[in-house]
Amino acid sequence: MDSDTQQDAFFKLHRDLPREGPGEPADVVWATQQAVIGARARIADVGCGPGADIAALLAQAPQGEVTALDKTAQFVRAARAIYADDPRVTVLKADMAAIHNSYDLIWCAGAVYFLGVERALRGWRKSLTPQGCIAFSELCWFGENRPARAQALWADHTAMTDVAGVTRQIDAAGFDVIGQRRLSDAAWEAYLTPLDARIAALRPGADAALTQVLDEAAEEAACWRAHRDAFGYLLSVVRPR
Repeated sequence: MDSDTQQDAFFKLHRDLPREGPGEPADVVWATQQAVIGARARIADVGCGPGADIAALLAQAPQGEVTALDKTAQFVRAARAIYADDPRVTVLKADMAAIHNSYDLIWCAGAVYFLGVERALRGWRKSLTPQGCIAFSELCWFGENRPARAQALWADHTAMTDVAGVTRQIDAAGFDVIGQRRLSDAAWEAYLTPLDARIAALRPGADAALTQVLDEAAEEAACWRAHRDAFGYLLSVVRPR
């Protein structure tokens, strides 16, 4: 199966989903409280997907600005359509490795793994205001229990570590942890419940490429529901030393 066919199948599944990963507005509220941002804060939403977190970020900085960026054109179009009439929001098709301007908060929900924690933090440091923070969620193990099914699911995620490992990477990048917490079950279901419905709707008549994508997504959802105590997302708020 060629890469274009796989990509087409992936976007057929993910088209019009509200989120591209676990998350909820309460995550943004908690993170911005840790970072102590003001009403006029400048925020970068890095790897914004279809813009699921933009409204929550604006709610915490109602007189501020959100610059949202993603390298996937489909997601950029979706976010732009929602916020076309809001002058506080700029949505860019851009690489997360090259952030410009200066921000009070850099928010990255579930996308740091594209760069790796250390590389992302080191690269984004120059784009923080003097008291600026970075908030990011990263998939990790919780505790020593690592079921074989979960290990198989994340076998290609070779950088996946535990909470202590994420914290060591933060320290190695020259940052201090302000706060950390696990994403809740509600955050996962905010992503998985619409995904379940989309999978069910696409099953009838799905070709081989789409069936493979649907099966992989269904297994991710089922595996998390079976082993949610073993793995999940860790949300960290950090500030450079």
